[in-house]
Amino acid sequence: MKAVLTAIALAAAVGVGAQAQQQDFSKVEIKTTKVAGNVYMLEGSGGAIGVLPGPDGVFMVDTEFAPLGDKIVAAIKAISDGRIRYLVNTHVHPDHIGGNENIGRLGATIFAREALRTRMLKPAAQANGQPGVAAAAVAVPTVTYDAPLTFHVNGEDVRLIPVPLAHTDGDTMVYFPNANVIMTGDFYRSIGYPNIDRANGGTMNGMLAGFDAIAALARADTRIVPGHGAVVDKTAVAAHKAMMLAVRDKVAALVRQNKTQDEVIAARPTAEFDATVTGATAATADRFVGQLYQELKK
Repeated sequence: MKAVLTAIALAAAVGVGAQAQQQDFSKVEIKTTKVAGNVYMLEGSGGAIGVLPGPDGVFMVDTEFAPLGDKIVAAIKAISDGRIRYLVNTHVHPDHIGGNENIGRLGATIFAREALRTRMLKPAAQANGQPGVAAAAVAVPTVTYDAPLTFHVNGEDVRLIPVPLAHTDGDTMVYFPNANVIMTGDFYRSIGYPNIDRANGGTMNGMLAGFDAIAALARADTRIVPGHGAVVDKTAVAAHKAMMLAVRDKVAALVRQNKTQDEVIAARPTAEFDATVTGATAATADRFVGQLYQELKK
């Protein structure tokens, strides 16, 4: 069991960085979907990208992996004049910010939480123990915030809403009120089990608070664009929260019995949800349970 846990921990640490190294990006195609109003979602490899085109220039959310830069820019030019003016990052993972340098070199101003900027400048050590590599200056956000911020652009009042200590310590939710669209980044995904990135400041309670923030903001017909997975409504987010609470309670009961992390994972506290959580895998279930154990044990 210890060997399995070590492999899982290594996979979580390497994460999307390994995906970037292993993937043939020449085969990736960018899919463009109009979500609602004038808000578009681009999907290629990695997290969802948001695009709000218009006469004020393009407002963009996240950038996926760097090697997809030309394809992403081409997709944006297909729905706009291509002037990318603003870029917002939802969190620090490379499948969401890897293309920042591409967009920064086009002249866009990059916005993000202060903690995200700090982690780009002083990244954690790599999985092999080598020091993290700081991002290029042009890729780093130049405007930071830790309170809600509003953009009045292209007929929208786009709201950037900090979600503290959730998936990471630098999460942002992006709300397009006129289009009735919310982009969550990875603190909510409609595919797989939650990923509480404790190494980058994520917490269970922060993630649960993020789900509550979606519930408070969304209407019944609001289109919710997760960091990964299909666009959903608020009922799906509520079901995701209920699942997380149920698994948390099972893990907490085992922690009170002084079970080790190996023993808690072996007890399969996600078992009742494994068949109903879209895209669930044993590895991500074990990772999720391990993250809950670590937080509850402390």
